[in-house]
Amino acid sequence: MLNNLSDVRGIKSWGAHMGIKSKRRDLALIYSESPATAASVFTRNVVCAEPIKLSREHIKSGKAQAFVINSGNANACTGEQGWKGAVAMAEKTAELLDIEKESVHGASTGLIGEPFPTEKVLGGIEECVQKLDDRNIAGTLAANAILTTDTYAKEGFTSFEVDDKDINMAGIAKGSGMIHPNMGTMLGFIVCDVSISAELLDKALKEAVDNSFNMITVDGDTSTNDMVSVMCNGEAGNEEITEEGRAYDTFKENLEKLCVHLAKLIVSDGEGSTKLVEYNVENAASQKEARQMIRTVSDSSLVKTAIFGTDPNWGRILAAAGRSGVDFDPDKVDLFIGPNRKKQILKQGQPTDVSRGELKKELQTSTVTVTIDLNQGDENATGWGCDLSYEYIRINAEYTT
Repeated sequence: MLNNLSDVRGIKSWGAHMGIKSKRRDLALIYSESPATAASVFTRNVVCAEPIKLSREHIKSGKAQAFVINSGNANACTGEQGWKGAVAMAEKTAELLDIEKESVHGASTGLIGEPFPTEKVLGGIEECVQKLDDRNIAGTLAANAILTTDTYAKEGFTSFEVDDKDINMAGIAKGSGMIHPNMGTMLGFIVCDVSISAELLDKALKEAVDNSFNMITVDGDTSTNDMVSVMCNGEAGNEEITEEGRAYDTFKENLEKLCVHLAKLIVSDGEGSTKLVEYNVENAASQKEARQMIRTVSDSSLVKTAIFGTDPNWGRILAAAGRSGVDFDPDKVDLFIGPNRKKQILKQGQPTDVSRGELKKELQTSTVTVTIDLNQGDENATGWGCDLSYEYIRINAEYTT
């Protein structure tokens, strides 16, 4: 069985079925037996869920000991009733675990605008607390309990060394639609047994998120509930990381690796998607511009539908790049489709003799790679998207019914 949340020292979890969703588990609890340093990033959508508002307050302490997450109801646009429900989630969790209310970070995902089923959620919290466990199955149940339209659970694990101590880090995420992050994205929860200051943890998380969750898109919509949180409880016994250096770099590298893994799982499970698409922009004038171009091209409906239909209409890629707001010389661009620059379409802005049949074959694979070399700098960026299928329309046309 794969490593997961349960392989991080001092972490227990569970996923319960409380009845918001008819068949699937819909409440998850992740608990650290020791108080942990914590960091979070949240949606920049001005319309945000009630638990986001509460967790923004709680994260100011830089501490956490529990993540509690319900699915099936977003608790967004629910007014005072929803706010009271979010507060009740934190208070009930804190009471049952005998920890401070401010160390509980809550999240919700699901349908927006529906009354929040507070009593059902509180019942689910009671069940989770009673069944908290560090067996591998517990982590997987928690990963399943946060899903909505996802078709599979998203888990990840990595291990590394700091000060000759073995460090374990694991995470879960959910996301399938309403994916175009502008902070972190969707929901992601990461736990680690390293000892690190809250200030450096916050810095590492923001940088890792920028290069992972903030570089994916499914449909161009930023959710009201987006949140990525991490807590580190120090149970590995390393000397606390309090300044940048080798230990910090090792931690940040593994945090980013885990975030990229989870982000790619989300895109691979995009609503109705059939292909994962990796976009590379190389030799840009700045990384900001490289990232900006990727987000524009990967979110283009015309690009995504062409990839879905295996239509080698590569002009759509260049057209999207041209409207990205990045100033570049089209006569210097090299364009490739396929891994490792397999098929070159443009060389210094001039079409090559590669056939559309060859390109169509590259688009028939489950993972498609697009590389745009601007040849006007030395900054690179990578992002991920998916195709846009008929099934995406069906799923979202029938979301509430």
